[in-house]
Amino acid sequence: MIGRLFRYFSAYFVTFAVPTAESLFLLVLAILAMESADSIRSLYRHFLSGITTKSLNAFYYACSYAKVDYSAFMNVTARLSLKLAPADLKSQPLFLCIDDTMVSKSGKKFEDVSKLFDHAAHNGSNYLNGHCFVSLMLCVPVWNRNRISYLAVPLGYRMWQKKESKLELASAMVRQVMPEFHAQKNVILLCDSWYVKQNLVSIVDEYENLDLIGNARADSVLYDLPPAPTGKKGRPAKHGRRLSIDSDFTLSGEKAGDYYTGCRRVLTNIFGAREVMAYVTCTGKENGTRRLFFSTIFPAQLQIFCAWQEKAPLNQTGSGWMPYIPLFLYSFRWNMEVSYYEQKSFWSLCAYMVRSRRGIEMLVNLINISYCAMKLLPYMEEALSQYRNSSVQEFRFALSEQIRRQIFYVNLVQHVETHIKSMAVIKALRRLCLGETA
Repeated sequence: MIGRLFRYFSAYFVTFAVPTAESLFLLVLAILAMESADSIRSLYRHFLSGITTKSLNAFYYACSYAKVDYSAFMNVTARLSLKLAPADLKSQPLFLCIDDTMVSKSGKKFEDVSKLFDHAAHNGSNYLNGHCFVSLMLCVPVWNRNRISYLAVPLGYRMWQKKESKLELASAMVRQVMPEFHAQKNVILLCDSWYVKQNLVSIVDEYENLDLIGNARADSVLYDLPPAPTGKKGRPAKHGRRLSIDSDFTLSGEKAGDYYTGCRRVLTNIFGAREVMAYVTCTGKENGTRRLFFSTIFPAQLQIFCAWQEKAPLNQTGSGWMPYIPLFLYSFRWNMEVSYYEQKSFWSLCAYMVRSRRGIEMLVNLINISYCAMKLLPYMEEALSQYRNSSVQEFRFALSEQIRRQIFYVNLVQHVETHIKSMAVIKALRRLCLGETA
């Protein structure tokens, strides 16, 4: 198992110096074996010091000072994920989800720590002391029990600094990974209303196969399409009359999923002269809070196998609901919230004790690629396919047992004095650990 893990993670460290690559792989191995990453010191005391002669400072140096480009981790994870999509699903759209998450830190000696506004804070205040990370997630289609399931793989994290906006940081991350998707027909960005702004949506015009589906502010200015030319003198109108989401969208007679929905083509200042689909949803037919969504891709441009989808409402979509497919696809963004919850609750994403920004980003992304391995390896290794429908935590627990068992086995054999004694111990261990008969 350790050999399999080494071959898998070597793709991330192929351009690094050998000592740095070894240190980073050992850190990843410790994260998987210890089932937590409370701190580098903790990993060293309870695991690394027993399997390597490297000092604790060697691991701190690899994270904070080694001249490596850990931003390339996103590209490696994207390439590995794309290999999982079977040939008959290559035409299905891919989804890139963008969001950010807060990490609260009690100390003030961490680099770039600051007071941040958090609308979801549960500490009695809407502000917390900590870091903000922008992240990118890729959703790729795979077959699961004769259904199309989208495997959600977080590509990476970047710490937000006040010298650049989160929109610029998110755009840079998308630009970095987009070359990996040059052969894909449709790549769709999914984001909430905070990211549906000019600085980010303009990236859609840079790539032919890139589109965006996002939630938008309810007070966004909408216009009808420009009227047909009248033949009269003067400049033609750039757009039609201004629209209201309350009175100019006719809601469906039945609920599409959990909402009554209306849609129409519009123009909006956010996308300039580009026509987009606007969707308005409401919980009630006559009253209720209305939400607004934009899609730069139209239903006719999508090639998606709705009947084979794993989850509703896509797999329940009949011909009457075809115009609403872009809105249904927005639900894939929820995978980011699940990933945040798992990594914060079970993978010690918030427990880092490194002070430098570079060291923090490296450790957070090492945790992330370890998390991603638990999602990808069951599809890459047939011997691990039994864990495809298990949680990543369950797979990591089984993996950690194998790692510790192999390390114990190797250490024991190395310290046996003679060949005769070693063969006897090996036979006993095989019977004990592997259930082999004599």
